[in-house]
Amino acid sequence: MDVIRKPFGELNGQEVDSYTLRNDMGMEVSFITYGGAITKILAPNRNGEWENVVLGFDTLEQYVNHQHCFGALIGRVAGRIGGAGYSLHGERVDLTANERGNHLHGGDKGFNRVIWTAEEVTTDIDEVSVRLSYWSRDGEEGYRGNVKVDVTYTLTNGNDFSITYRAVSDQDTPINMTSHSYFNLSGDYNEDILSHKLKMSADGILELAEDKVPTGKVTSVEGTPFDFQEERTILDGMKSGLAEGYDHAFILNKEEGRLSLSHEKSGRKMTVKTDQDSVVLYTGNHLTGDVLTGGVKGRSHLGLCLETQGYPDAVNHPHFPSILVKEGEVYRASTTFQFHVLSDMN
Repeated sequence: MDVIRKPFGELNGQEVDSYTLRNDMGMEVSFITYGGAITKILAPNRNGEWENVVLGFDTLEQYVNHQHCFGALIGRVAGRIGGAGYSLHGERVDLTANERGNHLHGGDKGFNRVIWTAEEVTTDIDEVSVRLSYWSRDGEEGYRGNVKVDVTYTLTNGNDFSITYRAVSDQDTPINMTSHSYFNLSGDYNEDILSHKLKMSADGILELAEDKVPTGKVTSVEGTPFDFQEERTILDGMKSGLAEGYDHAFILNKEEGRLSLSHEKSGRKMTVKTDQDSVVLYTGNHLTGDVLTGGVKGRSHLGLCLETQGYPDAVNHPHFPSILVKEGEVYRASTTFQFHVLSDMN
């Protein structure tokens, strides 16, 4: 088990570092302190070959200039907040409107656009971890309260990669964080994700308005393109009535909270376990032609996101599970990505 730190670049006079968590099996997870962005996950295929299964870039400049949040930490609140604001204790709180009059992924300078501090590196017999920290100041992007945020990345010898979140505020404020990695289990940027098979224990989705903000209604997935209760390919779902692709919040069944994604050709399978109420499936519908790691150009459906989180726009729908964190309370969330080879699975 090892943690390797290297310089990755400099932004506005601040150094940005890259960290690589490496286990004894050969699996690696790399990330940078800019946005906490996960830049690489090396996972084995059925032939024992280790390949990168997330989309990423080679340079800091590319991460700063792109618009798709590759691998980044998202906060204070992930997803869209309708009308770029909400009511708190009878007063209106206005947030940065950065997408068609709505607030998206924490605003213009969300957690994906700041430099995090690596506060602790831990190496044990069976796991390694790095804890990143950030102080989100009162008024940042319109949010109230000073918030101390900690995110810990942990890799085990069982090829489990966990992300744990912790935050404390000195005022009541909404917090709903996620990680925005684009997965492509083929390990080959020349392949898209349409042949990937997805299964999730989710029997409902949040209905969306035209601007993709939740209406407040939960609808059943039964018999719809959103039904992944039994394993099916992304393409099969899209062909059944969703040509553009997915950008929807699925309501996870709390007794399971489990998802799985697999790619038959490579033999890779990723199981996702989380304590969060929902997961946003985004199939990279609008990825642009940025030059990615390896020199391949980005394009639609080259990667997909599984953004585990509380309900989007929960601040404007009182019947949704609350994402409001009271003054002095501790916000906690956790998601684990388990990597397997299909021939090893029952």
